Amino acid sequence: MPVLSEVLTALDALWPPERAEGWDAVGTVCGDPDAEVRRVLFAVDPVQEIADEAVRLGADLLVTHHPLYLRGTTTVAASTFKGKVVHTLIKHDIALHVAHTNADTADPGVSDALAGALDLRVLGPLVPDPSDPAGRRGLGRICELTHPMTLAEFASYAAAHLPATAQGIRAAGDPDREIRTVAVSGGSGDSLFDDVRAAGVDAFLTADLRHHPASEATQTTGRTSPPALLDAAHWATEWPWCEQAAAQLDAVSDRHDWGLRTHVSRTVTDPWTAHAASTPIFTPTHTTGAPR
Repeated sequence: MPVLSEVLTALDALWPPERAEGWDAVGTVCGDPDAEVRRVLFAVDPVQEIADEAVRLGADLLVTHHPLYLRGTTTVAASTFKGKVVHTLIKHDIALHVAHTNADTADPGVSDALAGALDLRVLGPLVPDPSDPAGRRGLGRICELTHPMTLAEFASYAAAHLPATAQGIRAAGDPDREIRTVAVSGGSGDSLFDDVRAAGVDAFLTADLRHHPASEATQTTGRTSPPALLDAAHWATEWPWCEQAAAQLDAVSDRHDWGLRTHVSRTVTDPWTAHAASTPIFTPTHTTGAPR
């Protein structure tokens, strides 16, 4: 069996920490470098439910996409929920490692996994990494559908192919518009609207779209039609990476004959737990198409 330091070296080769954004907090949060690693659990969020799942599984290492302490801390007291996570993991000899924005821009990265879940053909990064001579790394992906769909059809298709959440998929644009090309970005993506418009795609699928940026992005300018927008749950757009990441570590384990057992958490840690459809007191008029 490998020791933790060997596995961490492999993870850093897959998602080099130096490629993370300056504001990010990636890498190892806790763990004994000399401890043996047999089981590894992948998840999106390092919350208590996931820590408890790692304990039940008998995992030696938990790899999450989101950081536990993104903004730093002055305490790991078990009276705080993050401190309780740390105490749970250390008490049961479970290491925690984070791959966040360094996994977003990797090749393959988070958006490749999102595109794969939707069976989209990846054409290249939405925002290329200038340090990558091959032009494959970067933020987001530009993709093609296997066959054209209307916006309404593609929204339903995405809802059926991504993990189920209370939010589902929201769409902005003419429901009957034909969609052939789409940009995708796992996680919060409304900072990428300029890049999406420059790419000339028919639609943009991401998460956490806010009212004002989305409203501005759907306005028509000149002869160019703005892209349709599809807003999925943040957790749902990033969960496919867990399966992709586990498969990548499996390949490393096979090459080294480590015999690691990797697992992917299917615990839904999206914070939203219920959705109620609107019952309007009046019939709204949409400039982007009739209400469906």
